[in-house]
Parts: sequence; structure tokens; C-alpha cells
Amino acid sequence: MAAPMTWKRLVFSGYTPAFSWVFTRITDRFFRTHERRRGSAVLLLAPLLAEADSAPLASSRPPGFTGVEDFHSRFHWMADHVPAFRVPGGRVRILHSPDEFYQAMKARIKTAKSRVVMASLYLGTGPLEQDLVDCMEEALERSQEDHAPDLKVSFLLDYTRGSRGKHNSRTMLLPLLQHFPEQMRVSLYHTPDLRGLLRLLVPERFNETIGVQHIKAYLFDNSLIISGANLSDSYFTNRQDRYVLLEDCTEVADFFAELVGAVGDVSLQLQPDNSVHMMEGMVHPYKGNRADFTASAQRRIMEVVNTARVRQSMLEAECSEVPDSDGTVPNDTWIFPLVQMKPLGIHLDEQVTKRLLTEAGGDSVIYLTSGYFNLTRTYMQLVLGAAADYRILMASPAVNGFFGAKGVAGAIPEAYVHLARQFYNKVCQLGQQSRVLLHEYHRPDWTFHAKGLWYYVGGRDRPCLTLIGSPNFGYRSVHRDLEAQIAIVTENEELQMQLQQEQEVLYQSSTQVSNSTFNQPDRYVKLWVKLVTPLIKNFF
Repeated sequence: MAAPMTWKRLVFSGYTPAFSWVFTRITDRFFRTHERRRGSAVLLLAPLLAEADSAPLASSRPPGFTGVEDFHSRFHWMADHVPAFRVPGGRVRILHSPDEFYQAMKARIKTAKSRVVMASLYLGTGPLEQDLVDCMEEALERSQEDHAPDLKVSFLLDYTRGSRGKHNSRTMLLPLLQHFPEQMRVSLYHTPDLRGLLRLLVPERFNETIGVQHIKAYLFDNSLIISGANLSDSYFTNRQDRYVLLEDCTEVADFFAELVGAVGDVSLQLQPDNSVHMMEGMVHPYKGNRADFTASAQRRIMEVVNTARVRQSMLEAECSEVPDSDGTVPNDTWIFPLVQMKPLGIHLDEQVTKRLLTEAGGDSVIYLTSGYFNLTRTYMQLVLGAAADYRILMASPAVNGFFGAKGVAGAIPEAYVHLARQFYNKVCQLGQQSRVLLHEYHRPDWTFHAKGLWYYVGGRDRPCLTLIGSPNFGYRSVHRDLEAQIAIVTENEELQMQLQQEQEVLYQSSTQVSNSTFNQPDRYVKLWVKLVTPLIKNFF
């Protein structure tokens, strides 16, 4: 005889992101007055249907700007917002494949002497992930051969995704915590927006839709890989992403170690017995007062950003344009770290991205790619109203990460088709078909997760700027998740060639979108998907 269905199982059985929207709308008004009195939110969910239209940032180009000055001058306004690190372009290398990314991490873990820092959404549980953990165990064991082991290993993962199922990211790392308690740290970020009744009712499979730790940064001593790839087997084999390796860039590595450490400080700390607790003096993300948690987390993280920005500004003033003995300036590349943590009141990446899109003139071509094409309304307006040419790359349905998924998630590729068609129709209505081109990525037995952009100026055939990291240019990236990427501005011709090659290889596996694209059988979108997409598009 089947067990009786409890009220909780009944609720879970009918849960979808759309249900969350309805539930939130019904309860929000009820709790609003109560929450003003308490000073913390019981239910917090970002607006789903309404998105504030931010006015485009005014251009601050100097009078008489012609677009022919050096790239540093053209883009150095970013230093007004974020730290600016000058590095030799020869120390920046683009990785091209999942396997190259995986092997680069393993090789550097094995030789790490002082620190390994891994920030990701989650750590998978398969053989490849276990091999990565084993490499860390070997490195920690070697370090203990010294009387005073120096190697420290730190993980920053998302609490909800990292705790899913019985065998998960936490259980993968527990042996390291148990064997090396003085050298190992695992921090699990929990969004402050998942709390109260919402946390009680949203089932495990869907709770990450509310907001996650989404930064992907992998640091080994003084070298750093910035990517959009997670620590999971598909990202090591057949899921195309982007990856940049900065070799021996100490100041950049220090910044990201401090940034990840700051987020870790306001996160739950995993213990050897698989329990979690907050560091002493820290506000709990969902049990504590939300306003207090947000203020505390923002203060801790912005302290890292602002300290680095002031320090780098002073260094630039002292050492500006100091040539080598042969008359060349080797530090021909600038790294600008862009952080976006809207739940914590931090929106630096959004500010910089909007200005980049706003100031892209008619002499520019921007290649923009997203694994999940779902531009915010503001970004969409800037693209449609810009003078620059755009070449936008997105996943075709068969290479979408949700293709073939069970249940409601299996309809998500259809929702992306619907969103892409709506955008394409707007392009056509405005007569912008020659300026804004859409491309779809195709590759048998692969999925597509690459995001970022390449910026070509002045009719040049190589990009001088790229954005690379975790953001997807969508609502989640801007409003829900913790994100980080870097802007690379370079005058190094070899690095420009690498960026050009990276862009061209990705686009070579694509086809241009036209009206006929949406008439293909695999682009059919069910009526219910069209109706539900406006309700749930800000969750994925």
C-alpha cells in the first residue's frame, strides 16, 4: 500500500519556478509590513516580470575624441571603478578545450607550494573530479613532509548546489578536511534570498534558482585560471567554455585569493563531520537579519576591491610607463577584475558592461557569446540602440545544457528558442539585420557554455579587449548570483592573435540565424512554454 502523501510532498510534486512566482506574489504583501518591523526578510525574491530600465551611462570621452588613441587610454576609465593590474601580455594564455583546462589545473595542483584556491558553483562526484581531489591530497601530503607545511587549500562552492543529493561536493571534500584540518578550508555560500517559508517549500532540485555562488576562479600559487567552467566531468570533456591562464601574475592572483577569501568569510564553513557553521562574529545568511548580513558581506568584499584599487592606482602613478633598457614597455596588458553581487549591493560588472556597450561606436565590432542567451532588458536596449556591429553567439537547442533534461527543465531549451526569436524579431522590426547578427553553435555530442565578448575597434582585425568569466549577460547574472569576470585590455599582438583565434574557432562551429531557422522542426515551441517563459525567464 502506497504511503499517504503528506502536505509537503503534495506541494513539492507541483513545484515549478512559476509556482514560486505565484507563491511569492501572494505572500509578499502579507509579509511586507511584518518584515519592516523585524528588519529582515522572510521571503525575498527579485522582481520577475518588471525589470528596472537603467538609463544608459553618459559617455565621458574627451572632447575631440577620434577613436585612434591607444587602447589603454580608451578603456582605462575602468580603473575609476575597479583595480587595474598591468601585466606582461606574454604571461596571459588562452586555453581552448575542456581537456586543456583540466590538465592545466592538475599540473598546477601537483606543483603548488603555498596555495590552491578553487571557486566554483560545485564540484562533481565522478572519476575525473575524484582524480582532481586526489591530486590535492598528494600535494598536501608532500607539503607535510616539511616540519612547517605551507600549502593551504581553499574551496568556495555554493551551498545549495554543493549539498544536493547524498553524494555531493561536500562528501567529496570531507576526507581532505578530516586528514588536513589545519590546511584545508571549504566555504559554502548561501544566498540571503533563500530564507523563511521560501527555503522550507522550495525542493532541493530547484532551490538554486533563487541565487548561487557562480564565480569560477582557480588559483595555484601565483597563477590563475579565470573561466565560466565548473568543476565537473562534462566541463573537462565535452562542454565548450572559455578559459584564460595568467601565469606568474602575483598581484592579480593575490586579489582573487583575497576576493574568494572574503566571500568565504561570509559563507558557511564545512566541518569534518559534514556539519556547517558561520565564522565567529559573522551574520548568518538565512537565519540572521538580512539587512545586517548584506551590509556585513558588502563591507567585507568591497574592502578587498577598494584596497586593491587604491593600491594599484598608487603603483601606476609611481611606475607609469617605465621602459626596459631596450626602450619597450613589457607590461602591455591590463587586467580589470569585474565583480557583480547584486544581492549584496555590489554591481561593478554591470556598471562597466553597460558603459562598454554604450560607448561602442560605429568603428567597433563586438562578438558577444552566452551559453544561455537571455539578455537583460537594459543590455538588449543598448545592443539594439548602439552604433557598433554585433555578432551574437548562442547555443542551438541540441547543445543547450538543459537539452534532454527530465521534467520541466527539459522545456528550457524551447524557452531559449522563444527568447531568441523574440530578440530576432525586434532586430528585424528595427531594420538592424545587417548590424546585429545572431549565430547558433553546433557540435555533435557537445554542449555549449561559453560566455563573454571580444571587442574590435577602428576596423582592426584583432580584438584589443575581451570579457571572460562567469556572467551570462542575463537577469540571473545581474540580479541573483555572485559573479566575477575580468576585462583584458591588451596592446600585445601575440595575445590579440590568441583572442582572435579563440573567437574565430568558436564562431566557425556556428551558423547564422535567419527567419528559416525558426521554421525548423526542432525550433517548435509549445504554447504552454511560450506562456510560462515570461514568468520563469529570470530563474534560468
